[in-house]
Amino acid sequence: MLTTLLIVVPLAAALVVWVLPLSRESTGGLALMAVLAEVGLWVGAARNFDFASDTQQFSTEREWFSELGISYAVGMYGFQYWLVGLTVVVGAAAVGYGLWAGRERPRAYYGLMLFLVGSLVGVFTAQDLIVFYVFFEAMLIPIYVLIGVWGGPARIKATVTFVLYTMAGSLLMLASIIAFGITQGTFLLAEIGTSDNAWIFLGFLVAFAVKAPLLPFHGWLRTAYTEAPPELAATLSGVVSKAAVFGLVWIVLPHFPEPVEDFREVVLVLAAATLVYGSVLAFRQPDVRGVIAYSSMGQMGLIVLGIFAVTDLGLDGAVLHSVSHGLVSAALFLLAAMIESRTGTGRFAELGGMAKGRPILATLVMTLGMFTLAVPGSVNFAGEFAILAGVFSHGWGYAAVGAAAIVLAALYALRLISAILHERRGSAVPEDAGDLVNGELALVVPIVLILAALSAWPAAISERSFPADDPAAFISTQGEAGFEPG
Repeated sequence: MLTTLLIVVPLAAALVVWVLPLSRESTGGLALMAVLAEVGLWVGAARNFDFASDTQQFSTEREWFSELGISYAVGMYGFQYWLVGLTVVVGAAAVGYGLWAGRERPRAYYGLMLFLVGSLVGVFTAQDLIVFYVFFEAMLIPIYVLIGVWGGPARIKATVTFVLYTMAGSLLMLASIIAFGITQGTFLLAEIGTSDNAWIFLGFLVAFAVKAPLLPFHGWLRTAYTEAPPELAATLSGVVSKAAVFGLVWIVLPHFPEPVEDFREVVLVLAAATLVYGSVLAFRQPDVRGVIAYSSMGQMGLIVLGIFAVTDLGLDGAVLHSVSHGLVSAALFLLAAMIESRTGTGRFAELGGMAKGRPILATLVMTLGMFTLAVPGSVNFAGEFAILAGVFSHGWGYAAVGAAAIVLAALYALRLISAILHERRGSAVPEDAGDLVNGELALVVPIVLILAALSAWPAAISERSFPADDPAAFISTQGEAGFEPG
C-alpha cells in the first residue's frame, strides 16, 4: 500500500493544484508540501524495509485486465527504493526552485512537475510491463509541455527533437512489450520467463539507450538540457535518465539472458564510447549547462558499463553511482541556474572571478566539482571504483577506458570550476552580484549533505540494493517463470 501511496500523493496533489484557484504563493506552497510529504513517506519506509529479504516490499497487486493478463502490480526491492529516494529528493529540490524563481502560470507548472514526480515513482516501482509502459509514457507528457512552454529561446526545437527521439524509442518498446507479453501469456514481471528473441530484446534496448542516452541515440540531449527550465534539466539528468537503469537491470538482464550474452560486447563498446565521447564533449562546451549535460551523458555510459558487466561489483556500483550522479547532476544544474540569475548567461567567456566576495557560492561550486572529479573518499569515487572493478573481471580494456575517462572528468570539472570562480571578472558578472541567499541554500545544501553522508557510508546503498551477496545471481532468478515476489 505504501508504494501506491508514493505514486498517488503527487498525482493527487497535481489534480488539486490544477483545480483549485489558488494564488501563486499558495499553489507553490501546496506543491512543495506534497513533495516534502513524499520525502517523509520515503524516509519513513526505511524503518520497515527489510533490505535483506528476497521478497518485494510494500507490494500491491490487483487484476486490471484479466483477459489480457494485465495487473496493477507495484512494489520495491532495495535498488528500486534508492531510485525512488533519488526521485523524491530531486523532485523536492526542483519544485522548491520553481517556487523560489516564481514561475509564471503556477497552477499548470506545479501540476506538471508533481505529475512528473508521481510518474517517475511509478516507473521505478512497476512490476508489470504494461504498468511500466503507462508510467514511462506518462512521465514524458509533462516534460514535453514544460520544455515547450517554460523553456529557453530554442524551446520548440528542443521539444520537437525530444519528442521524435523518445517517441521512436517508446514505439519500439511498446511493440516489444506486446510481443513479449502475448508469447508469455502474462505481463507480470514475476511470472514472465525468459526469451531468446533478439528483436524483442533490441526493442527494449533501443528505448533505454535513448533514455540514457547512449551513443548514437543522444541527439536530443544538448538542446533539451540547455533549453529546459533548470529545475526540469536537473530532473531530466538526475532522475529521468535512470529509467534506463531500471529497465536494463529489471527487464533486460533477467528476461533476455541469451540476447544479453550475444550483444554484450556491442553494448559494452557503445557504453565505453559514450563515456569517452561525452567526457570529451563536456570539456569542449562553451557554457556551464553544456558541460553538465555532456558529463551526464558520459557518466550514464559508465553506469551501463557496470550493468552489462553483469558482475556483483558492477551492478552494486551501477546503482550507487546512479544515485550519486543523479544528486550531483541535479545540484549542478540548480547551481548553474543561480549563476545565470546573477549574470544573465552561463557562457564561460563572460563569466569568471565569482569567487571574490561570494564565499558560499565558491564553496558549493568547489564541493560539487570535487564530487564530479570523484576524488578518493567521495561517493562518486566509490561508485566508479566498484564499476571499474566489476567490468575489469570481464575485460581489462573496458576498465582501462573507464580509468582514462576519469582523467577527462578531471579536465572538464577543473575547467568548470576555474571558468566560474577564477581568472578575471567576466563582462557579465556585475560587481554587486551577491552571494547565495537562504532560499537557494535550502535547495542545494541538503543535497550536498546527503552526498557527504553517502561518502562516509556508501555501503548504505551498495550493500542494500539487492537482497543477496550475489546480485547477478539474484537478478537472473527473476527470469524464472513463476518466481514468487512475496
